Amino acid sequence: MSLSFSPRPAPRIAAAIAIVLSALSAGPALAAGPAQAPAAALVTPSDATPLKIVTAVTTHAFQVEVRDTPKGREVGLMHRRSMPEDHGMLFDFEEEAPVAMWMKNTLIPLDMVFIRADGTIARVARQTEPMSTRIIASGEPVRYVLELNGGVTDKLGIQPGDRVKHPSIAGK
Repeated sequence: MSLSFSPRPAPRIAAAIAIVLSALSAGPALAAGPAQAPAAALVTPSDATPLKIVTAVTTHAFQVEVRDTPKGREVGLMHRRSMPEDHGMLFDFEEEAPVAMWMKNTLIPLDMVFIRADGTIARVARQTEPMSTRIIASGEPVRYVLELNGGVTDKLGIQPGDRVKHPSIAGK
């Protein structure tokens, strides 16, 4: 699940609070696993598009699912038991703003890559804790968050300042 906070529109903050309260009120029923996962959490391979991360040394290729609607961003990778190492999920928040994510109902550890509108990586949160409600903040305004399997960014040497290339990202 993800939350986005912006200092401008109060309705956006109210919507984020509503999402948190809704998820918290769902309680342990959602934690039961994929059998009870919402249909939106189930994804077919046709949803994936190519994404590249250009580091100082090389370019790494991934297949990503894009989530660019409030509901898609809310569900994210919840209830999934695994994800191929070269796959991920790209969240597009449509404008640059401080972003906060969490791992509630997410069963696998993830690396969260916070990306500015121009495609440069602002911050990497490594090995986030599954099922945690701890808030993981972007640290600065970003437009995108890329979720990869936990440990992938360390293994590949992905770090702030590297560039992400995807058709959704303006700095392609």
